[in-house]
Amino acid sequence: SVRLASGIFKEQEEINARYLDSLTVDRLVHTFRITADIPSTASPYGGWEDPACELRGHFAGGHYLSAVALTSAASGNTVLKNSGDKLVSDLGACQKKIGTRYLSAFPTELFEKLAQGKPVWAPFYTYHKIMAGLVDMYVHTGNTEALAIAEGMGQWAQEFMWGFSVVQRQSMLRTEYGGMNEVLVNLAALTKNERYIEAAHLFEQPGFLDPLAARRDELQGLHANTHVPKIIGAARMYEVTGERRYRDIATYFLAEVLTARSYAIGNTSLDEHWTTPPDQLKGTLAWTNAECCVAYNLMKLQRLVFSWTADPRWMDEYERTLFNCRLGTQNAQGLKQYFFPLAAGYWRAYNSPEESFWCCTGTGVEEFSKFTDTIYFRRGNDIYVNQFIPSTLDWKDEGLVLEQVTQFPREQGTTLKIKTSRPAQRTIHIRIPRWTTEDAQVKLNGRPLEAMADPGSYLAIRKIWQDGDTISISLPMKLDQEPLLGDDSVATALYGPLVLAADLGARPHD
Repeated sequence: SVRLASGIFKEQEEINARYLDSLTVDRLVHTFRITADIPSTASPYGGWEDPACELRGHFAGGHYLSAVALTSAASGNTVLKNSGDKLVSDLGACQKKIGTRYLSAFPTELFEKLAQGKPVWAPFYTYHKIMAGLVDMYVHTGNTEALAIAEGMGQWAQEFMWGFSVVQRQSMLRTEYGGMNEVLVNLAALTKNERYIEAAHLFEQPGFLDPLAARRDELQGLHANTHVPKIIGAARMYEVTGERRYRDIATYFLAEVLTARSYAIGNTSLDEHWTTPPDQLKGTLAWTNAECCVAYNLMKLQRLVFSWTADPRWMDEYERTLFNCRLGTQNAQGLKQYFFPLAAGYWRAYNSPEESFWCCTGTGVEEFSKFTDTIYFRRGNDIYVNQFIPSTLDWKDEGLVLEQVTQFPREQGTTLKIKTSRPAQRTIHIRIPRWTTEDAQVKLNGRPLEAMADPGSYLAIRKIWQDGDTISISLPMKLDQEPLLGDDSVATALYGPLVLAADLGARPHD
């Protein structure tokens, strides 16, 4: 229902789509075919998709499918949708040839190593990415074959995990397993089959979740992006089962990480880990700050928690991360960063087109495919305007088109134009971000409104909306600073929601 209009987000979406289109399905599916004993003459991709890499398949069969599905939904890109459909069909052929409902780009021996406690690089992590890509192809493009393949994979995973004692399962779950609990809950929601809820429980770790349920931060020493997806799974478990404990875990975790463990850009981690106690980031600024995958997953969690609460805090945080830690992590060729250096004088590094396929390459192609997904929310027939991004909402069921015209953040505000074939009473909620000043102002059809919401809240305008109605919002920015947690001698300079940086010039020649 949402399309981006001209501006930096649409430009970045199109760059990402061109990169996705540069990848070929035969090369992506090569290692799946080899695993299924199906001949393939394609040249495999390198890096983490190399035929000798234990993580192979996580991008080729997973992130890629999610990204093309999201691109299709966000922009109507039928070329990429067709590529996704072809890959789904090829993956289905591989699963059928294997014959056990199992599907991956590596054989089950890697799972046997996991069960035996032998060193292995995260087989369930890859398995989750493949399942998630298939689920996204079903949800966003209607590909029913993709759902059937994912169901088979879920059934295999459940039966595999049932074969172990609780103690052995918990030992196996010390190895990163991505969002297996999330994707299984998503399958349960889509199919109304309770077996996938039971399967999701097999991927829960009381040793991690119980302290969070008791509002205790025991995160120090943990690998950040291993654990954020587990909380997304808990959040989805709350949504599907209604069990309040999962909601409490998700909301406490999110608030704790953003308040006590994050940098001003809206992301967290050093060397991929939470290395310090809460509120103590002194001395942690480095080249290996803020793994990009973590920001992507924190934003997924912010979106979920906001949908329960309508608390503007989460959309303020989402904006902070979107502009400062996600939008700038793609270059002109569509290549993505892994880390986000925060110490002065460092440079940005990007993946190669065909020889990297890092985890952050995968979450990156998804991120730059889904800029439309949080601009607007609905509750009943009301609309929430969460982000200031040039775009058009076409709400066909309500006969309403809302066009947002803005050059934000170069423009300190936005304009909303209403087009409707049938006037109706509804409330439009507009986020008034916490960074704006008390001089913020709103005009309705050119006339200032006396009422104005405080910064850090939503302005609710309720009326019978007519065709041609216009809302103009002025959101003045100001300079501010934010100290590094635990070190008042180091501070970030901000202008509105933007973290400022200095251009130190070209690197000296060696």
